[in-house]
Amino acid sequence: MFLVNRFALFLGAIFFATTFALSSYASPDSQKSQAFIDKYCADCHDDSSDNKSGLDLTNLNYTPNNSLNFSAWIKVHDRVSSGEMPPKKREQPTQDELTNFVNDLRSSLTDYDKTYLAKEGRSTRRRMNTYEYENALRDIFQAPWLQVKGQLPEDGELSHYNKSGAALDVSHVHMTRLMMAAEYAIKQAVSVKYSQPPTKIVRYYARDQKTLTSKFSQSIFNTSNDRQTYPLIGLTPQKDVRTGEADLTVGDSNPEIRNKEAVGWVSSNYVTGFTYRWDSFRAPVAGKYKISFSGYTLWVGPGGSAKRFKNERDTVGVNTKPNKLLPNFDLLYPGRRNEPITVYTRNGVLNRRVGEFDLTPNSETHSIGEVWLLANETLVPDASRFYRSRPNNFRNPLMQADGAPSVAFQWMDVEGPIYDSSTTLGYQRLFGNLPLRKAKAKDTGLEISVIQNKTTGERRGAAITPLQNIRVEVLSQNPEADAEKLIRSFLNTVYRSTVTEDDVRLFVGLVKDRMHAGLSFTEAMVSGYTAILVSPKFLFIDENAGRLDDTALATRLSLFLWNTIPDSELLNLAKANKLHDPVTLRAQTERLLNDPKSERFRDAFLDYWLDLRKIEDSTPSATLYNDYYLDDSLEEAAVAETRLLFRDMVEHNLPAKYSVDSPYTYLNERLAEHYNVAGVKGIAMRKTELPPSSERGGFITQTSILKITANGTTTSPVIRGKWVMERILGYDVPPPPPVVPSVEPDIRGAVTIRQQLDKHRVDKTCASCHVKIDPAGLALENFDVMGAWRSRYRAVAESKEPVKGIGKNGQPFAFCYALPVDASGQLYDGSKFNDIRDFKKILLSRESILATNIAKQLLIYSTGSPLHFSDREALEKIVNSTKQDDYGVRSLIHAVVQSDLFQTK
Repeated sequence: MFLVNRFALFLGAIFFATTFALSSYASPDSQKSQAFIDKYCADCHDDSSDNKSGLDLTNLNYTPNNSLNFSAWIKVHDRVSSGEMPPKKREQPTQDELTNFVNDLRSSLTDYDKTYLAKEGRSTRRRMNTYEYENALRDIFQAPWLQVKGQLPEDGELSHYNKSGAALDVSHVHMTRLMMAAEYAIKQAVSVKYSQPPTKIVRYYARDQKTLTSKFSQSIFNTSNDRQTYPLIGLTPQKDVRTGEADLTVGDSNPEIRNKEAVGWVSSNYVTGFTYRWDSFRAPVAGKYKISFSGYTLWVGPGGSAKRFKNERDTVGVNTKPNKLLPNFDLLYPGRRNEPITVYTRNGVLNRRVGEFDLTPNSETHSIGEVWLLANETLVPDASRFYRSRPNNFRNPLMQADGAPSVAFQWMDVEGPIYDSSTTLGYQRLFGNLPLRKAKAKDTGLEISVIQNKTTGERRGAAITPLQNIRVEVLSQNPEADAEKLIRSFLNTVYRSTVTEDDVRLFVGLVKDRMHAGLSFTEAMVSGYTAILVSPKFLFIDENAGRLDDTALATRLSLFLWNTIPDSELLNLAKANKLHDPVTLRAQTERLLNDPKSERFRDAFLDYWLDLRKIEDSTPSATLYNDYYLDDSLEEAAVAETRLLFRDMVEHNLPAKYSVDSPYTYLNERLAEHYNVAGVKGIAMRKTELPPSSERGGFITQTSILKITANGTTTSPVIRGKWVMERILGYDVPPPPPVVPSVEPDIRGAVTIRQQLDKHRVDKTCASCHVKIDPAGLALENFDVMGAWRSRYRAVAESKEPVKGIGKNGQPFAFCYALPVDASGQLYDGSKFNDIRDFKKILLSRESILATNIAKQLLIYSTGSPLHFSDREALEKIVNSTKQDDYGVRSLIHAVVQSDLFQTK
């Protein structure tokens, strides 16, 4: 029987209260079914006022053509087949009665569902979601740097994914934004063709960065030297340069000294502001660049002075007395350790992390390799372990009696732009070999953004160089003939289905109309291309009910494993009608999984399956958790841990049970410190074996998941329990009734969340759900809002002294330790656990359920359809086919792709 075991008593589908009064629709052997209901169900589920469930089975007719009625009978089937109903304290049916009732109901539901799906299909027509559209544009124009997802309205969700036509709206707002995104991508491709500066290596010195050197002195907005920068050469301070009594740099007069001149600091950047950035560098054009930095770590002695200023006009200020808690930039010593450096971009569409390295006490060159940059983007090296001060009266938590750690940077080398055969492929797909030049008239041609030619002044640092808009034009000797040729070629490149003459006439006609209206050839062509990229044959995923044709199968496979439109190899196989061949399909599945673009699948799948995209939705409380507040390095490492483990599960066919527990994980120094795992040094993530007794391993005890399922201030067993049931065990949990108030945790520490939930469960209506949801969440109560292990809750209480310490934000701790954590519990089937380790053991004993959930999630993600009742047998077949591989995730992917569910609309 499908998923029937005692564990379903805890995890069974939760019945929502609904009353139906519908016309009769005969069920097979309905008299026996009614007799079963009358004997074992009707005493409680009737129309009396004592019925608190809201379900009146005496008036629930069988009318499966009504979706609500159909869903209600599915829930009856699931609760009875799992053994949850009738309740154990009531009279129990015989095994024959139970089997006959369940089989009769299952057969009727399955027959109706299959008939409906054969006619309508499992999924509805949909558009590309924002992930897919962005990737499609990147692939068409060979422009990996394109960032358009953020310009588009947020996708809707159904069954947790943005893959269903029922949730992916298409409004005038969507179409407007899609057209803007398409036009932006086209302009990016043209810009790369227009501006092709020669590849060269340029050294950008720290002393030439105004954002660094302007902080040598204090001001009313920057009174503490914790927020200052300072000049030095090696370990020799340059006070005269700091005070403006000497030049910033020796310049070209002494290249040896020039390379050694450094700028140091003792605090970290804010990702949104980026105080310490390399503003004299601007990527001259979108493309690929090689980046390296030179610098070192050091130690700054104590005894520095802050300044007080009368007002904004006061530029001199008055020094305060030397303070042992402030750094003294005239006392410099060798560094005592490596410092993790994270490199971000700035001035683009989004600030992005593009690299990392460990800065050493010895001056060395550190490469972050090749990165993709947008035109005008600059780079920011951030000392991520250092604190991020928040006003007022902040203190450096790393300051010791003899000083504090610091970093110093000398220069950044940039090699680029780096060209290859794909650099101008986007332009070639638009305009072939037609020449491109700057437009002669100011009001004609296509407007694109390019870097201004910059000049360096005599100021302390280099000027910021903005983008400027110019107009360019593509030269054509025969515009109408070229338009037809280019449009036809572009359609054949981007359309997945056969391009018809009607398609060509439609878009060529649009281009001609625009030219006749006065637009230039270039502008008219861009209008045509934009229209193609938002047209139904490109934007929408067309599938006919029944078995997919080869082109639809190629599209579904590519959207599944690459999150983009199919490439030429897939489409050629589709045109030859070879893709349905199991051997060919398996080979193509392997090819896609082995390609770097499969990272798109892994990232997008985890973004929705595990909700990784919500990692920044909550911020740790500045009162209760300021040791985590503003700690981007911890958050970034947490996300990387989850992605790397899932990568291994796919690449190495690791078992589905790794979602609950694994013998290893991926850590860097920051995350290892958070987990109390010794021996991990440096910023690089690396595979780390875990001791058998470790509470870590698997997804459910990773910091990313534990942060996503908390609100930054408190943890809730209800939220975490619901997440585990849905995302790990595969059961859908309906929302609570609107009349039921939420449980608000007590941050004063007087009562625990367990005690509050115990009171909440006194209400039988609440208890029926919480007895199934809460245990999984209670098992995770030893983990705080950022996933650190705790034995006591944190609280803010006037009657208790706060814990001594200083947070990442430079403010003293305000919390105290309150009541002890109790992570024990009992599942609905009676299984007991004392802590998360026991709970994991229980889950691991139900390995087929874990595998079934992953297969279910893969099916929903890949087909855009929720799992239907009649799909259950096929799902069970998929899972069973991988048992010999220990339910390996890669085997599950192959089984899904080979299944009728995947190959049918």
